[in-house]
Amino acid sequence: MSVTAPQGFVAAGGSAGITANDALDVAVVATGNGHAVPCAGVFTSNLAAAAPVQVSRAHLAATSGSAAGIVLTSGNANAATGAPGRDAAERVCGAVAGGIGASLEQVLICQTGLIGIPFPIDTVEPRLATIVDARGEGTDAGAAAARAIMTTDTVPKEVVVVGSGFTVGGMAKGAAMLAPNMATMLAVCTTDAAVDAPTLQKALQEAVAASFNAITVDGATSTNDTVLVLASGRREAPTPDALTAAMTEACTSLARQMVADAEGATKVRGAESDAAAHVAARKVADSMLVQCSLFGEDPYWGRIVSELGSAGTTFDIDRVAVSYGGTVVCAAGVAVPHDEAAVAAHMAGRHVEIGCDLGLGTGRAVVLGTDLGYGYIDENRTTS
Repeated sequence: MSVTAPQGFVAAGGSAGITANDALDVAVVATGNGHAVPCAGVFTSNLAAAAPVQVSRAHLAATSGSAAGIVLTSGNANAATGAPGRDAAERVCGAVAGGIGASLEQVLICQTGLIGIPFPIDTVEPRLATIVDARGEGTDAGAAAARAIMTTDTVPKEVVVVGSGFTVGGMAKGAAMLAPNMATMLAVCTTDAAVDAPTLQKALQEAVAASFNAITVDGATSTNDTVLVLASGRREAPTPDALTAAMTEACTSLARQMVADAEGATKVRGAESDAAAHVAARKVADSMLVQCSLFGEDPYWGRIVSELGSAGTTFDIDRVAVSYGGTVVCAAGVAVPHDEAAVAAHMAGRHVEIGCDLGLGTGRAVVLGTDLGYGYIDENRTTS
């Protein structure tokens, strides 16, 4: 159970003919009674924002931060599709709004898939009513919604966080093009906490900053990135800190699931500031050379030092240290004797931790990333 775990929400997943073989390609998450509730959103920083991002931003502004439902489609990003793409997104919202008893502006939309291809609205629109009518409260309904938003994902991504007097549920998709701020990723969270829209927006922004904005796969920022949260208000009103903590835990879990295959974490400390540490950590995590070393299980720390030195932050090679899984392999900028067997064992594991100490201050940051293997190249060497 994910988005249907908090009280007051229903969900559905179904096929609208966007993808081949009648695969699940549309998900709906809505309030159980169709009434609008506080809603918050964080969107891509890409200036080539797709039609669904433009429409959802406009709807949130028109309702002053409230929504009754969210519709998500996979298989077609509806990006770089001009006015017809925006019209198609509005028509999808309108069809869902009619089914749940809400107004057009009270429905938000997320879409993911191929860029630059007209959205098949004439195929999709007639099939939406059946999907909306199938919405339900149970575990199966939430799971179907999570499966319906998958594209290159190999498994659905779901989470439930139980707070003190409230619950947060969430689902997400994302397997590649994960970089700041967010990328080719969609996430929808629900909570039954009693909270107003401004407080919910602040909590979501802080949660996203600590989770989705701290992951990377290939340094690419998509046109469709969206994270949304609905709050039914069916249970208690948590403190802002408690809400932010639960939202952060949920978003962090979803972010970790996105980079779960051959996951790696670059931890930088000793920087002049946390911001500088984040820049340095991301430079290492984004490096294709470092990613290839991770795939080859080769602790080639020279590549890491090189990336740290070119990150654009203050750097002194005579102070830097690098470690794998806590085993220091470089200190004061040069190689040091170390337990090679321990490093090899760590590199062969599913999760690799690279530690970098710049020796310049108290700043620290963590960025999650992955290796770069044959599968990624095979997936992306053609349109995908």
